[in-house]
Amino acid sequence: MAAQPRTMTLEIDDELHEVLTLMVSDPGPYQSVSAYVEDLIRRDMASQEAAPLTQLQVELVAGVSAPEPTYHSSSAAEVIPANRI
Repeated sequence: MAAQPRTMTLEIDDELHEVLTLMVSDPGPYQSVSAYVEDLIRRDMASQEAAPLTQLQVELVAGVSAPEPTYHSSSAAEVIPANRI
């Protein structure tokens, strides 16, 4: 069963209104304000879902890029308890 559409009212300044008008007018990429807002929300949701993975990638790159003298041996028995959430 498809979700029922909801109605929203937006208050935006003139500059944002101009951008919105360009995005939904011919030959703009969107057919309607609704389509544009839905796409913005979906992109924001995807970005939020990807944020933890992006942070992990940053930390892994920093770790493997660290100078070798900063490495130290650790066993799984040491690492696991120290990193429990």
